[in-house]
Amino acid sequence: MRRLRHETTLQRGNTLTLRSALTLSPALALAVALVLTGCGKSTPAGTSASAPVAFHHVDITGARYAQDLSGLVDSDGHPRTLADWRGKAVLIFFGYSRCPDVCPTTLAEAAEARRLLGDQANRLQVVMISLDPERDTPELLSTYVRSFDPSFVALRGDAETTRRVAQNFKIFYERVEAKSAGGYTLDHTAASYVIDPQGQARLYVRNGVGAQALADDLQQLLR
Repeated sequence: MRRLRHETTLQRGNTLTLRSALTLSPALALAVALVLTGCGKSTPAGTSASAPVAFHHVDITGARYAQDLSGLVDSDGHPRTLADWRGKAVLIFFGYSRCPDVCPTTLAEAAEARRLLGDQANRLQVVMISLDPERDTPELLSTYVRSFDPSFVALRGDAETTRRVAQNFKIFYERVEAKSAGGYTLDHTAASYVIDPQGQARLYVRNGVGAQALADDLQQLLR
């Protein structure tokens, strides 16, 4: 089977690593194209072609993926879809509560970006989708995400649903067994997506760019 070397920021244990072995399939080839071709200028719907918008993050306007949350439920057991947050920008991140560094850093950055939005803060919904339903109970997830901001929402599903939704969002994750019996961590894509107030995927948010850059991009989408 052909293999493609693909550079993406992932998390293993307590160290950020570069993960590269992915199988070349139409879906993954599109994910690679996303990273390689998404440049900083675009023309969102309703914007004149003569006035392009420059984003800090990767513009994926027109993407036909990063849309399907079907089968996921919130901490109260209620099914959720992107339509629940229509009129808001939605920042979607995949992670898990036992993540030692990438996940808490990303959520803290999202909380700071929300603060930087000022009067627009209530028009941002941050959603974390668990990649570890085996250990991430609804109660644990709710407590975890709300420790960063009370408005944050956590979603989870069974293993099959988690895999399907992650594939729709081009998210890679893999269980890594620890040396101690019964323990494991997860390698996973350390990036987020922003869905605009009309429910369209607009940005692939790269890890580590900073809260101000994220807030700037969100402000443009919320105009």
